[in-house]
Amino acid sequence: MRRVTLFVNGSARNGKVVAVYGTLSDLLSVASNKLGIKATSVYNGKGGLIDDIALIRDDDVLFVCEGEPFIDPQTDGRAQEELTGSHTDWLTLNVGGRYFTTTRSTLVNKEPDSMLAHMFKDKDAWGNKQDPRGAFLIDRSPEYFEPILNYLRHGQLIVNDGINLLGSTAFFVGVLEEARFFGIDSLIEHLEIAIKNSQPAEDHSPISRKEFVRFLLATPTKSELRCQGLNFSGADLSRLDLRYINFKMANLSRCNLAHANLCCANLERADLSGSVLDCANLQGVKMLCSNAEGASLKGCNFEDPSGLKANLEGKFLPGVDMEGSQMTGINLRVATLKNAKLKNCNLRGATLAGTDLENCDLSGCDLQEANLRGSNVKGAIFEEMLTPLHMSQSVR
Repeated sequence: MRRVTLFVNGSARNGKVVAVYGTLSDLLSVASNKLGIKATSVYNGKGGLIDDIALIRDDDVLFVCEGEPFIDPQTDGRAQEELTGSHTDWLTLNVGGRYFTTTRSTLVNKEPDSMLAHMFKDKDAWGNKQDPRGAFLIDRSPEYFEPILNYLRHGQLIVNDGINLLGSTAFFVGVLEEARFFGIDSLIEHLEIAIKNSQPAEDHSPISRKEFVRFLLATPTKSELRCQGLNFSGADLSRLDLRYINFKMANLSRCNLAHANLCCANLERADLSGSVLDCANLQGVKMLCSNAEGASLKGCNFEDPSGLKANLEGKFLPGVDMEGSQMTGINLRVATLKNAKLKNCNLRGATLAGTDLENCDLSGCDLQEANLRGSNVKGAIFEEMLTPLHMSQSVR
């Protein structure tokens, strides 16, 4: 049995002793497994190409290559230096299985306090591990390492042309994490700016009916759908079941809410200016301090048979049209209803204390037991009242 010592082409380190048997192909297969390379040819110590296994003698020293020309580690010292970086400024890095060739000064000079600078500043100071080809092993992602190496070369952050703009944010985040790992402080600032610039512009466009219906279908009827502060401006939400939804501080201006079911919905401080709520069901609705200037609420139902009263306290309703609405027991305390149309409304037992009813049309209204103390009824029209208005109800 013959034994030989195998080395990677150009290297006299990390040799492997193997037995020679079978054909030359068998030897190349063993060499590939032992040296971790894709062996294609074998040279003897003088650079002679071996094409027949019978030419190999016992204890021969052989050099295995992947197709490149023979490199004698004894006579061509420069080649070995390029592979190991022992006596020259050139280094080869094996980052996650991908090879990068650069200079020691590139890794050290730009960021002298970085991990890479400490790794390669002094020979063997870090105890770097090398693969069979003499390249320094770094167990990191080569995709994210390449932009970092290019930055160290010329100080510019360069993104590969193949990077999709839509996925650039994720790519920049990956490079940022590598920059933090290696301690490339000056690059971190560039990357944070790049990530911010790659973010899509904030979308303030109103939510459409189609989008909102999709959310409604995925939500149980009595679960509170949180729509606080959302923008529905100009949307058509007519005839939808909007019970128990939280519209607090939402923008519902110029919305079509006709015939919508807003039972027990929270519209506190919402903007309903110019919106249409004709014939909407507003039983138990909370509209504290909301703005419904110029809105239309004809024929709305605020009356809850269970006794739950709608709360419109402090609501801004100048010029609103609420003709024919059912508002028994409604709370409109200190609300603004100047120039509003309240003709034929049912306001029996309503709280209108401190309410501004100046120039309101209250013709045909039912104001029995309504609290009008402190309200401003200057110029208000009380024609064709269904029930007489008692003097104690209004002191102004």
